[in-house]
Amino acid sequence: MTTAAETPTQVFTLNINGVDHDFAEDLDLLVVLRERLGIKSAKDGCNQGACGTCMVLVDGKVVRACTQRTKRLVGKKIITIEGFEQREKELFEYSFAKHGATQCGFCIPGMVVSAKGLVDAKPEPTRDEVKFAIRTNICRCTGYQQIEDAILDYAEMKRTGAPIPAPTTAGGIGTNLHRVDSYAKTLGTAEYVDDIEVEGLIHGRNVFSPCARALIKGIDTSEAEKMPGVVRILTASDIPGSRYIGHLAKDWPGMIAVGEETKMKGDSVALVIAETLDQALAAADAVKIDYDELPPLNTPEEALAEGAHLIHGEGYKQFGRWIEPTSNVFDHEVVKRGDVEAGFAKCVHFAEASWDLPPQEHAFMETEAAIGIPQGDDGIMVISGGQGIYDEYHEVSDYLGIPMDKVRIRSAWVGGGFGGKEDMSVQHQAALAAFLVKRPVKVKFDRTDSLNYHPKRHAMKIDIKLGCDADGILHAMQAKVVSDTGAYGSLGGPVLQRACTHLGGPYNYTNVDIVGDAVYTNNPPAGAFRGFGVTQSAAAIEPLLNELARKVGIDAFEIRYRNAIRPGLELPNGQIVGDDAALVETLDAVKDAYYAYAADPSVHVGIACGLKNAGVGVGLKDPGRCDLAVVDGKVEVRSSAAGIGQGVATVVVQMAAESTGLSVDKLVYTMPDTTYSPNAGTTTASRQTVFTGQAARIAGLQLKADLDAGASLDDLNGKIYHGEFDAETDPITSDKPNPVSHISYAYGTQLVVISAETGEMLKIIAAHDSGTIINPPAAEGQVVGGIAMGIGYALTENFTYTNGVPDQKLAQLGLVKANQMPPVETIFVNRGTYDDPAYGAKGIGEIVCCLVAPAAQEAYYLFDGEWRTKLPLEGTFYRPKKNR
Repeated sequence: MTTAAETPTQVFTLNINGVDHDFAEDLDLLVVLRERLGIKSAKDGCNQGACGTCMVLVDGKVVRACTQRTKRLVGKKIITIEGFEQREKELFEYSFAKHGATQCGFCIPGMVVSAKGLVDAKPEPTRDEVKFAIRTNICRCTGYQQIEDAILDYAEMKRTGAPIPAPTTAGGIGTNLHRVDSYAKTLGTAEYVDDIEVEGLIHGRNVFSPCARALIKGIDTSEAEKMPGVVRILTASDIPGSRYIGHLAKDWPGMIAVGEETKMKGDSVALVIAETLDQALAAADAVKIDYDELPPLNTPEEALAEGAHLIHGEGYKQFGRWIEPTSNVFDHEVVKRGDVEAGFAKCVHFAEASWDLPPQEHAFMETEAAIGIPQGDDGIMVISGGQGIYDEYHEVSDYLGIPMDKVRIRSAWVGGGFGGKEDMSVQHQAALAAFLVKRPVKVKFDRTDSLNYHPKRHAMKIDIKLGCDADGILHAMQAKVVSDTGAYGSLGGPVLQRACTHLGGPYNYTNVDIVGDAVYTNNPPAGAFRGFGVTQSAAAIEPLLNELARKVGIDAFEIRYRNAIRPGLELPNGQIVGDDAALVETLDAVKDAYYAYAADPSVHVGIACGLKNAGVGVGLKDPGRCDLAVVDGKVEVRSSAAGIGQGVATVVVQMAAESTGLSVDKLVYTMPDTTYSPNAGTTTASRQTVFTGQAARIAGLQLKADLDAGASLDDLNGKIYHGEFDAETDPITSDKPNPVSHISYAYGTQLVVISAETGEMLKIIAAHDSGTIINPPAAEGQVVGGIAMGIGYALTENFTYTNGVPDQKLAQLGLVKANQMPPVETIFVNRGTYDDPAYGAKGIGEIVCCLVAPAAQEAYYLFDGEWRTKLPLEGTFYRPKKNR
């Protein structure tokens, strides 16, 4: 008889990239690859089998590594990108770079694996076959079109044996320079936080609130502390500095203390630190919380009702001032210009609506992660994946109660952000844990944590009235905006402000009366999200123009053309636009297509226009900064501007190349790091290309002056050239006759074309004024990617809460997939000049996602005559083609 001690241990032998590896445990394949073998091309985007970032080949079949177990893989051949043939790697590098198919890059290795699986089986695939092959690979950045182009190019070059052209070294503005990060992101070697290996790394795990609103009566860590591998368990009393975080309002506690109420499901009550992640997870589950569940405030209406409890009744700091709320209104905004009653008196026709606009989840593919590393006895370094290392620099200093010169923040590559990584999430907790236990600590959110914690797009209710005269000329608009800012303020004030300042649209009339309130609830917080309030504004006003056009007896194009802002005319917010304003040019660019579709009985076409500011503006300081440092015969391009997929790393390199005249092989991009990167502000407000791009230009012109004077780079070794740029603007409350709210605006017009028979979305045409285009493939990628996000907001993403807790997992969010994405035609127009700032460039990342929803609202109204004022548009027929 064999005893248990004598029972032989089962060994699972896996052949991975041609090498056999033995494992004594039945593990997830993703754990095997990433943690046991250090194979990082397979990314952990959800660990729920939903996103496709961890795709691998098993006996030639494309599968998700997170759904595979070792015991089922014995005898099979597993291939990751690391095991591809060298020419395959080079073909993928080239094709994805050529087509600008890589933005944040986190999903791209999974796309590459799916592409290889397809092309190995079908050497000459069609576009529909490519769409079908990557239908389970989610990309939130690109809109898939350029990825499809890259895969088709890869297949063609592989089949024909075509040589791979050498990349250009000419990197001035307007060139199709390959992104500086494209090759590494395509093959999965670019390091995101979770890819970084640190000797002696241990793990932190938050213990989250049991419900959205709970009175915490006790936290019992005694049993958890005895569990294997537990190093320490932290609670609120262990925070040595200021317990409250928040870039603007310091209302967000790092951990909830005993005797306090939680304000949302994502609140932390303790932080477990253990040797392994599994041990940290187990111990976190063993922490016992004694609590009373309290009824949450689920909507602004509930929060504004008489007798509603004050979510932040204890008060908080904002801009150094102590705030003691008397209601749940976090922010109040007013935009009044002209005389709205006199304006309405000139009107013959009116259109009114009450809009119900939902929250939206960012769904970036990389969940939040940070690594804290002790620096001596009293310092800390944090490796972050956020949108502004200097925001984190200040907040970590405050949280730990140590001087800023004892803090260093270093950025890894960021796997998508869209505004959702502006607020701190795990950075302060990783810093705290490492600072206290004097060991490197990683804190990472899983997908559920991320959904529960980070700020979303603001849900808004907008009541709006718009009037015009008999000729369709707009004269007045009145609106009330109520925004659900969730449990914490985040960027709720600026988002509401932008919603109000842009609610009048890109049109020439000057009588507006807009009031807005951002209201605390017990939902997850709402904050920055691509479009930053303008997505909601455009959704509200644009359909009303169509209603007015019908009453006047003109078409939707003509009413926009008659009212379009033109150089020298005044926007509803009072700003007189400059000579660069090109809304009319975007309308001209789509005019023929609009009328051709409008005359075609087989389709319906919707149209929408919009504008979006570049830069924070409204009277605030907003400098962009970039240094050029000459080091060993090369020029290092240094800036803290966070690259979240939009391509700022490549932009500053191209700005430097243009201004210095140097080829790009002389320029070296360096990752943001507070030890040497100047503070360029947060990546937000479509500002980095303009502000930090201009700073790079300023520094480059200084270097060029020295080169023109006869110095060589070797002569200049060790010299650093500093570039800084800001613009003077006015507060929105300014009573100046021409207040300059923002340095510039980007304008756009989009058409949504649907089938008159089925309602299927057939095509989108997007004409955009983004000034001088710095990198054409990157700019096109921003347009297509933003449109994909706009389609989701309009038609497929219905993000909801029950008692403050998100109802959906990643797979249920309704994110647009490749086989659902219609073709997008991108047109760029430009009335600007090749001049300051930034050679005439404007922002493009945000405006592009703001126009799909209102254009689609009109197309579907023409389809069935139903006037929809709630997103996502109910009862529409958006679905992929059957042959896909």
